[in-house]
Amino acid sequence: MAVPKKKTSKGKRNQRHATWKGKAAVAARKALSIGKAVLSGRAQGFVYPVADEDGDEA
Repeated sequence: MAVPKKKTSKGKRNQRHATWKGKAAVAARKALSIGKAVLSGRAQGFVYPVADEDGDEA
């Protein structure tokens, strides 16, 4: 089992946590932007399924 040799400083721990939180914020902003693009019909650069509204299945 791996054991760290020395204690990680609070600064390094906080820096790692801030990076992790920052990545989450960027991903959330991007997801919201893509969602808005899909709803407005401006979506480009990716493929998403379009549901058939007929409802006729044989």
